[in-house]
This record gives sequence, C-alpha cells and structure tokens, in this order.
Amino acid sequence: MKKTSILLATLLLTMTNVFAQNELNRINEDGNITSDKQKNGADSLGTDKEIPKGMKVWTVDARFGDRNAASPDTLSHLFMNTTFTMGRYGEYNSLGNLGAPRIARVFIHRPTDGSQFIFTQPYSFFLVPVERFLFTNTLSPITNLSYYSCGDKTDGEDRFKANFGVNAGKRIGAGFQFDYDYGRGYYQNQSTALFNYTMYASYIGDRYLAHLLFSTNHQKITENGGITNDNYITHPETFNESFSTSEIPTVLQKNWNRNDNQHLFFSHRYNIGFHRKVPMTKEEIEARKFAIAAKKDQQERERRKGGGKVSEGSSNKERQEEKSFAGRPDNAKIMGAEPAKGTAGGERIAVNGKAAADSLLAMQRKEKEDTAWLKNEYVPVTSFIHTLKFDNYRRIYEAHQTPTNYYANSYYNAGRLTGDSIYDETRHYVLKNTVALALLEGFNKWAKSGLKAFLTSELRHFMLPDTQARAQSYNEHNISIGGQLSKTQGKTFHYGVTAETWLVGKDAGQLKIDGTTDLNFRLFGDTVTLAASAFFYRLNPTFYYRHYHSRHFWWDNDALSKIIHTRLQGIFHYKKTRTTLRFAVDELKNYTYFAQGYTINNDFTRTANTVTVEQSGAPINLLTAELNQDVTLGPIHWESIVTWQKSSKEAVLPVPTLNVYTNLYLRFKIARVLKCDLGADLRYFTSYYAPDYSPALGQFAVQASNSLTKIGNYPIVNVYANFQLKQARFFLMASHVNAGSGRKNYFLTPHYPLNDRVIYFGLSWNFFN
Repeated sequence: MKKTSILLATLLLTMTNVFAQNELNRINEDGNITSDKQKNGADSLGTDKEIPKGMKVWTVDARFGDRNAASPDTLSHLFMNTTFTMGRYGEYNSLGNLGAPRIARVFIHRPTDGSQFIFTQPYSFFLVPVERFLFTNTLSPITNLSYYSCGDKTDGEDRFKANFGVNAGKRIGAGFQFDYDYGRGYYQNQSTALFNYTMYASYIGDRYLAHLLFSTNHQKITENGGITNDNYITHPETFNESFSTSEIPTVLQKNWNRNDNQHLFFSHRYNIGFHRKVPMTKEEIEARKFAIAAKKDQQERERRKGGGKVSEGSSNKERQEEKSFAGRPDNAKIMGAEPAKGTAGGERIAVNGKAAADSLLAMQRKEKEDTAWLKNEYVPVTSFIHTLKFDNYRRIYEAHQTPTNYYANSYYNAGRLTGDSIYDETRHYVLKNTVALALLEGFNKWAKSGLKAFLTSELRHFMLPDTQARAQSYNEHNISIGGQLSKTQGKTFHYGVTAETWLVGKDAGQLKIDGTTDLNFRLFGDTVTLAASAFFYRLNPTFYYRHYHSRHFWWDNDALSKIIHTRLQGIFHYKKTRTTLRFAVDELKNYTYFAQGYTINNDFTRTANTVTVEQSGAPINLLTAELNQDVTLGPIHWESIVTWQKSSKEAVLPVPTLNVYTNLYLRFKIARVLKCDLGADLRYFTSYYAPDYSPALGQFAVQASNSLTKIGNYPIVNVYANFQLKQARFFLMASHVNAGSGRKNYFLTPHYPLNDRVIYFGLSWNFFN
C-alpha cells in the first residue's frame, strides 16, 4: 500500500508540472522547466544552444556483418507490456513470474536457428542474439534508464535497465547496456534473478568497417515444480480455509537452475570501391549547422578577447578577393564586354568589370551553398569479410531437498551426491569463424544483385558427467560452405536466397536453404506489400537431444535421424487500412522433442518423473493463418492480432487452435504536451494440452503422463494508462483485473498459475548529454 501511494504521488507531481507548463511553456530535454523570458534572455554567445539530438541504430548480420537499418523502441505505445515475460502481445506460455522460462504458443515464432545450448532458449526475452542487438551512432551522448516495479519486498518484481551510447567522431560508436531482473515471486519457491552486461563498439569507415560485441549473462531460477493441486486456483471453495498465493503448497523446494554464459562477436570487412556526391540526411545537416554555429561563437569570443581581429579576417579576405577579381584586365571579356576607346569606354570597362565580379562571386557563393549540404559517399564494389563468434556456457541444476520417489531413475551416487542432493552440471563452448567474399549491388546500373560466397569453421566442445560423476568431453568440428544472392536496394522489389551445406564433421550432409522476396506497389493512393519466404532445413538434432547425462535423466541417441523442416509463408500488408495477413505451411519429418511423464498421487505428490527424447518419423503438417488489424475512429484505437493454427499431430506438436490479442484505448493529450493512451487489452487462447515444464531439465516437454492437463479458454485482461512527455515514458497498469472471476483457469503452463491482480509501474527516460 505504501509503495502504491508513492507511485500515485509521483504521478500527481508529474501532472502538476505538466499543467504548470502552460505558463512556463518550455521543458528542456533534461526535464528542467524554463520560461520564454529565460530563453530570450540567454547568453548571446549561444550557450543556450540546443544539443544536437539524433541517433541511428542498426542490426548486424551474424554471418556477414551486413548493416540493416532498425528503429529504437522510443514510443509509449504498448510500453506497459515490455515488462511481461509472456511477450508484448501475450503470445508466450511462461511459469507466471518475471524472468521465468517461456515458450511460444504460436509455432512460427519459435526459433529455428539450431542453437546447440538449448538451456538458454527459454530466456529469449532476456538474452539478445547478435541479429537483434542495436548498434548506435549518435550526434550527442545518449543515456536511457528504465525501471519497472510491482508488489513489495516480499513478493514483488523489479527490473532496471540502462543503455548508454556515445560517438568518438562520426565513425566510431560505442556504448554499454545493463539489465537486472529480480522477481521474488507471488507463489512459494519461485524467485528469479537475471543479470546482463553488454559492451559494444563499431567503426564505420569508407573502406574498413568493424563491429564488436561482448556480453556476460547470469540466470538463477528457483524451481517449485508447480502447485500441488490446481483446485487451489480453479475451485478454492472446495477447501475449508482460504489460501493466499504465498500459502499454496508447491511440489519442490530448495531447487535451482543456474545458467552462466559469455558471448564475443567480432565482424569486420575491407571494401574496394569509389566515391560519389550524395545529399546529406536531415540529421547530418542539423549536426553540420550546429558545428558551424559553434565555430562562429568561438570566433566571436576570440574577437572580443583579441580586440576584434579574428572576425575581421574573413571579411577582409572576402573584400581583398573581390578587389583582386575586379582589378583584373580581362574580367570584362569573361562577361562578353569589349573595351572601348576614350574616357567613356574606360568608364564602361570599369562598370562592366564590377558587374562581372559581382556576378561571378554570386555564382561562386551559390555553388558553395549548393554543395554545402552534399557529402562524399564511398560506394563499395567488393568486400572481404571475416566474422568471429565465441560462446561459452555453463548450466547447473542443484537441489538440496527432493521428494521421496520423485524421480523414476538414478544413474549415479558419488561423493557428496547422496540422499536427495542433486548437482547436475554441463559445459559447452563454440568457436565459429567465417570468411566471405562479397560482390555488392548498387555500384552501377547493371549491378542488380549482390553475390556472396562463404566458408565457416565451427569447433564445438561439450562436457557431461559419466557414471562416476566425472567430466566426460565431446568435441565436434564442422566445416561448411555456402553462398547468397540478394537484392536489397530500391523500393519496389527485393529478394534474397542463402544456401549452406556441411562438408566435414558430425554435421556433414546437413543442408539449409532460405529464401525471401517482397513486392511493393501503389494501390488506391497507398502502398501494398506482398512478401513471401520459404526455407528447407535438413539438420541433425542438436547435441543435448543426442547426449545428456545427469543423476536422474540419461540418454545417448546416436541413431537419431536428421530433422527435415520445410516452411512456406506469404504476407499481405496494406498500409492504408493497416491490415496484415499472414499464411504459413510447415512440414516436419523426424520432429524431435522432449516428453515428460510422472504420476500424481492421491495426496497430490509426484512420483516416477521421467524425461525422454522422442522422434516422430511420420511427417507433421501445421497450418497457420494470422490477421493483424488496426482501426482508428477519432481518439479511439482498436488493435487486434488473431492467429489460427492446426497441427496434424496434436499429441506430438500441440498448439492452441486460436490465439488472440486485442487492445482498445483512447489516445489524447493533457495540457497539449502530455500524450496519453488510456485503455485495456486482452489475451486469450483456446484450451489445449500445452507443453509441461521439467524443472530438472529446465525445458518444456510434451505431456506424457496418464492424466493429461488442459489449459486455456480463459481471458486475461489488463487496464492501463500510458504516458509520454518529451523524452520520458511512464505507465500505470492493473494486470489480470479479472482474477477470481469466471472459470479461474489462469494457467500458462500446466500447474503453474499466473499472478493474481497486480499493480505495475514503469518509467523510461532518455537523457541527451
């Protein structure tokens, strides 16, 4: 209650400042309020000049280091949903708490990159891959601080994020990111603590370009195995006494999963090409004007200190040039005037000479102005590329108290691992080097496509315990080659095809082919986009499906077949009506997955827990259709995403038939400066046998128990107010306002209920230094 009061007081104070702005009429970028009189009475030397604001962000292709334009997340729209592990549109199943593992309900949103270390995949909301990381180039140093909070010191959630970006000149950009998530948990034995620190740098030259990225991450998750009896949530009336969420018993206690991982990425290239003149961007023009004004201010200061000598120099120089030009004897001929005899002719020569001088000086000034906002652009023709990527992982599952007969099997007892103690550890690192040669598109009118060829060497190392709990090593070295044909320039038509095959190593015989294309054209005064993508993958199951050793789970599956996954996808987007349609067809052969089984006893304890690796030989077909529609009527906005899915084998690949996100809100301004979105959003999916969660493996698995559990068919409603004032965004939200009503089946994973009604507060502020 005390924390809520503080948040409301903060909001009231902010509103008071906004209304006060009607009189003061100015809030600067640092959040300080100043008046027009103060602004007009500022130092004439320009000490009140506005700091140039501008930032370009881009992502980098992990293989080639290509730069792809991106946009930073600076809008207040849906800002409140960035605090949720379940995703901005609620499309993920999770364990309910901040920072807990998750899995996408919509199959086409699940990763297909084939990452070997599967234990970090459920933390995709926290771990940012190279392809999604935003490199920056700023006109001035920029800092962003974000804070999210709910609850109290006993059961609340807190998240703090800090981003900083700065440039050393126009070519070198650098910065860091910090992210700390701490979810204490509204249910027992549910706390989470996640930490990330990332440093990055880039050099963008004409001939040489480089990107460097280093991050270190830690995830610590307390595992409670879910609540013992779902009736505590769905039918609380069956109990003689009422239970708060913190009093509901859970299956496990004193159990933890820990992931520690470090990542290093370095990509650089050398370009061969030529220069040409192109117009500056709006941001570059503003930066140039700022620099010119600053130079004039400096000259004015020096003139005042030195008695007026500095500023006169440039004007004297111009006058000397003008006199010199006017005094040349052939200036009249330049302008087509002939000298005449006598005094009158001499006067005409002087007049014509002066006119010629003025005209030529005007032409020179005009030419200088015309070229002032042009820049030299280097057009690369050929690139030599090298990319290095190193990832290091460590995963520990530790338990000091395990229920009797909870696991069906035990494979070793060694050292201190006696009784119910568990200490399962695995390590993995991978070193990948790629060299590539690129012939780039766009250097002349005949170069309609870019062409790349590459060779990749990948060294993988794994460590698992043997039957004596000693370290057992596995090494895999693979070499692959491939190529890419692409067209990314222009506005109408783009395409790209990438193919890779493995020649040497454990992955020999693998094949990956990816293709994308899009066509953009005008229709009824706006743009229509037709896009298509497809891929064909023939890949080995990743290492931990083939080998895993722990005290209670154990498998060596060298005979697993290659997984064949094909996808065809089409997208229609019409900007005018803000309509997007997506259709996808997936076919999977030898689909490989985890299956978990256990027995729920009469006293609701669990016994005989097992996790196995299964492979479906028969092809599985999955159809997906998705509609994304936004509607606006004055200040009323209604946005919806409706996804329909159908799996041909629900027992192996379960997905909900319908997944819905809808958001209805009013958009208006308070005191003409404070932007506000006031509304409610809803998440809903039809009931299905969703994947269960295995605490000992830290993975989601298909249900294989005798008593299967369905979840879904329950709406989750949030009510919120989003605000944006200059460079600050903040929100106040009541999540799950319908808790305790209807069917009360608010589970996103079997036996893991969602939090009850909770009040959230969030703030994000940009500072320009």
